[in-house]
Amino acid sequence: MTVRLFAFNCGWFQCKAGFFMEGSEDQTYVRSPVPAYLIEHPKGLALFDTGLGERNRREIENRLPPGKFGLELFEDMDIAARLRSIDVDPAKVDWIIASHLHNDHCGGMMFVPNATVIVQSKEWAAAQACEDPYVYNRIDFETGHKVRAIDGELDLFGDGSVTIFPTHGHTAGHQSVRIKLPKGDVILAADCCYLERSLDEMRLPGFTHDKEQAMETLKYLAAERAKGVRLFYGHDAKTWADVPQEQAIS
Repeated sequence: MTVRLFAFNCGWFQCKAGFFMEGSEDQTYVRSPVPAYLIEHPKGLALFDTGLGERNRREIENRLPPGKFGLELFEDMDIAARLRSIDVDPAKVDWIIASHLHNDHCGGMMFVPNATVIVQSKEWAAAQACEDPYVYNRIDFETGHKVRAIDGELDLFGDGSVTIFPTHGHTAGHQSVRIKLPKGDVILAADCCYLERSLDEMRLPGFTHDKEQAMETLKYLAAERAKGVRLFYGHDAKTWADVPQEQAIS
């Protein structure tokens, strides 16, 4: 069965470059994409992450000034607008695969009303238990969607073309997706690997739930990359510049 993959930038994450690499003293501020992906399969439509939601929306004239940490979503950048740009009705999406429940990855669930959210049970439990709204904010993920909490791998469509698998470390229940495209496998890594440089240097960010698990995840991704698997990183502005939008990824 033919699977198609589309990538969208659904917001901006502005922070010091050193945020992504523990021990880095780089104080330069960078603007990084907040990615979301549509997986189109003959049996249904699935999103991997949904980008930012309404609480991060700004008018373009009120964008973050240089040198200020924050997240921002502008007009026509939310996942619903991105889907409509390729003639996909957000109400027709069947699944939202949540890599994890930080707001830059699940905030856009509000724009996709009828999907079932797939999340690792460890992640769902951690988000429910957390009392710090700057880490997990219930506004983002308690949206009335049906939730399917899983443990470990899931072959989403039953044919091996889209496999959800745990990549714990960044959070207690982070997960990624492997997709079999006509030209080879790709992995949507999300925040288990922020940057290509993270993998090149095998360096974690300072903000990591479990560093031992996170390093094992990086080792796995490095081995997959060595086999020729294409990786899509969590917030890598450099590699994102070469990712096509509003057209299927080949």
